[in-house]
Amino acid sequence: MASASSFASRNYKFNVFSSFHGPDVRKTLLSHMREQFKRNGITMFDDQEIVRSQEIAPSLTNGIRESRISIVILSKKYASSSWCLDELVEILECKRAMGQIVMTIFYGVDPSDVRKQSGEFGISFNETCANKPDEERQKWSKALREVGNIAGEDFQKWDNEVNMIKKITRDVSDKLNATSSRDFDGMVGLESHLRKMEDLLDFDYDGVKMVGISGPAGIGKTTIARALHSRFSHKFQLTCFTENLRGSYHSSGLDDYGLQLHLQEQLLSKVLNQDGTRVCHLGVLPQRSSSLRVLIILDDVNSLKQLEALAGDTSWFGFGSRIIVTTEDQELLQQHGIDNIYHVSFPSRQEGLEILCRYAFKQCSPKEGFEELAIRITELCCKLPLGLRVVGSSLRGKREDEWIDVMSRLENILDQDIEKVLKVGYESLEDNEQTLFLYIAIFFKYNDGDLVKAMLAGIDLDVKYGLKILERKSLIEISARGEIRMHRLLQQVGKRAIRRQKLRNRQILVDANDICDVLLNNTVTSKVVGISFDTSAINEVFISKGAFKRMPNLRFLKVINSKYDVCERMDIPEEIELPQRLRFLHWKAYPIKCLPPTFNTECLVKLDLRHSQLEKLWEGTQPLKNLKQMDLSYSYYLKELPDLSNATNLEALKLNVCKSLVELPSSISNLGKLKDLWLVSCTNLEVVPTNYTFSSLNPIHIEISRTNMTTFGMSVPAANEVPPVSALSLPHYFSLSLSYNPKLKTLTQFPMTITRLDLNCSGMETICCIKDLHMLEAIFLLSCRELKSLPELPASLKSLHADNCESLETVFCPLNTPFATLSFTNCFKLGQQARNEIIHQRFHTSLQSKWSWLPGAEVPAEFELRALGNTLSFPLSAFSKFKATHTPSRKSSYVNSSSHQINPRSIS
Repeated sequence: MASASSFASRNYKFNVFSSFHGPDVRKTLLSHMREQFKRNGITMFDDQEIVRSQEIAPSLTNGIRESRISIVILSKKYASSSWCLDELVEILECKRAMGQIVMTIFYGVDPSDVRKQSGEFGISFNETCANKPDEERQKWSKALREVGNIAGEDFQKWDNEVNMIKKITRDVSDKLNATSSRDFDGMVGLESHLRKMEDLLDFDYDGVKMVGISGPAGIGKTTIARALHSRFSHKFQLTCFTENLRGSYHSSGLDDYGLQLHLQEQLLSKVLNQDGTRVCHLGVLPQRSSSLRVLIILDDVNSLKQLEALAGDTSWFGFGSRIIVTTEDQELLQQHGIDNIYHVSFPSRQEGLEILCRYAFKQCSPKEGFEELAIRITELCCKLPLGLRVVGSSLRGKREDEWIDVMSRLENILDQDIEKVLKVGYESLEDNEQTLFLYIAIFFKYNDGDLVKAMLAGIDLDVKYGLKILERKSLIEISARGEIRMHRLLQQVGKRAIRRQKLRNRQILVDANDICDVLLNNTVTSKVVGISFDTSAINEVFISKGAFKRMPNLRFLKVINSKYDVCERMDIPEEIELPQRLRFLHWKAYPIKCLPPTFNTECLVKLDLRHSQLEKLWEGTQPLKNLKQMDLSYSYYLKELPDLSNATNLEALKLNVCKSLVELPSSISNLGKLKDLWLVSCTNLEVVPTNYTFSSLNPIHIEISRTNMTTFGMSVPAANEVPPVSALSLPHYFSLSLSYNPKLKTLTQFPMTITRLDLNCSGMETICCIKDLHMLEAIFLLSCRELKSLPELPASLKSLHADNCESLETVFCPLNTPFATLSFTNCFKLGQQARNEIIHQRFHTSLQSKWSWLPGAEVPAEFELRALGNTLSFPLSAFSKFKATHTPSRKSSYVNSSSHQINPRSIS
């Protein structure tokens, strides 16, 4: 059977084949229709020289198969000819096998008489079937029922034949123009989308299906829908692509009922290809379409009332019909009971680059010399197909320096064609959601949803409901971990929306020059809630002492440099008075040694002062009950942290590359809600508190690496902190990394709830007792070159990596790790007892897909079947408990366990 796409793209000898009973129509309807087709450039198969006989002539069969469209003219005497009936069977077979388009004209006969073989038409059929085998009668009857169900032109409903022929000619022309499927050839990633959609549409199912396509603006929903229409329209009696429905429900002064009637009139006009169709009540659409196998695509739906008017229920449409709805609002589909939904995801990085190149270079990859520029522009468009298409087209034929100019503009300016599409979603929002959209676009992208709710507390916003609306309209994504994500181009939409506001009405300031004026001259009103100040285009910044005094409602202050350098001069008085109600302070490269003494921390939720000049934060103990995150990474001169005992809700503390920090305050150990503690490359850090009181069911990640520590221990939680057996199935993760601490010699104890322990490249010779850590699953000891022995391991262990532990001699025996993979590559001092124990456990365990790596030059004695070279033969019965060993050449000093596989095959 030919595929639909191959059929649609083949070349045909004729546009139209007509099946008819000659005496009824040849000198009337057919002759007039042939003349009209000729004037419109439509080629028609001519059967006048074919001699009629009892069997259909081969030339006639070829004529059917070489025509794109077959028109069956059903007259009163059509069924009196077995020739006509055999033609009809062949036509319908071509429709099924090759997707041929079949049109019908009921010329003086009622369609129901054709379906039921009744009336005068039935009398002629019965006379033809006399003396015919019952099998042939059934075959013809089935064909007549099928063709009678194909919607067509009924001559009895027309006032004159001329108008009907003009309508038929227009329909034929439209179908011929719509048959090409090459419009979508070469579209990157499209075939994958179509395959997934074809699975959801399930064309083998005879019932009616509604399928949704959801995703953000510019992702390609409409393109996918158009390609589906092009590829599969031949499977349906009638098809309709209703585009750009967004806003149609509020586009006129009609009430709800009037608008529903209007929408149904538009749809029926398109489905039936009849301009000026009038609908007098809402039952007309279901009545007209309930017997039709239709493909209807409703594009860019944004109101449930649109769906209720146009596709209220599957019973409105005939068997085998498919309704496809594209929308940015996934919940709208669910509200309408559409469960089969395809969410269009962003293309991969490689696919994004290819999309750009196809429009910029008309090829799949960048031209020589443009590789890095193309990759960067793909990143700036964040893989949004619309952005890649618009920007790629604008770059076609441009020089390298012009590409650089475009790239520079893209970093700050949104292309008008892209904005026109993307801003529609923002403008459709209510005030509550628009305000929340702007806060996320400017301040809170990639922040945890709970953190955003905490920062927006006290502002008159329904954050929970607003996040739900933004997500369902595909304006944000919320990850499985609760992280809010917004596309970079949508962020630009937010900035443009703010800049269109009058300065005196703005709640958020984003324009650098406006902000400079405000901070120098105090020219702002109390309406300002947030400032996002990018200093990358400013050479000098002057901030007066009282710059923030006239901003009592300022909650969010963000000062960054997007060019990754610092402005030439930032003049800030040490006694500057920061806003008293700040909930979010993000100041990259904060230029003063200490925060001002008047700084009020009571409302603070997030403090981000990376790359600062700070030596200390503040004096004494501050009220920090709302603080959830603190990041002081790359503050090279930070010598001490303040007392954080009041930060009882702190969840994340990041102090990476604070090179002057020597000691952490003991108050850190009492932060029960702390989930993330990062101390990477704090090269002078020596003292870390030991008595922690973490909440054991929180996912916890602690990384203290590349420090000056010599001793580390973390107290075992009290018994009531260890989760009961029933809680062990809950999501739980406690990772402790102490890697790359060469001076770390002593380990005292670990928390009972630890699941992952990383001691790579550390300096200890022994490890404290860990056998009772019943939740520990992974231990990493790579290149611990002074490690001499391993203690008894917990039975819960799933992996142990001790490669390149060149001093390791002993491992506690017996091993009690039946579930673990073990790697001791290049541990050449490992004693024979340890080797034997590892081999014995692996060889005698019944578990499959576990492995162990050991250094050695001999195959263990347990392996009886041996061979040199690349081939080893053994009976197939050995596969029931397959064990294998691989001894590489001694020429190789190191074996990477991930690069060696044994691939057995049967040799007959």
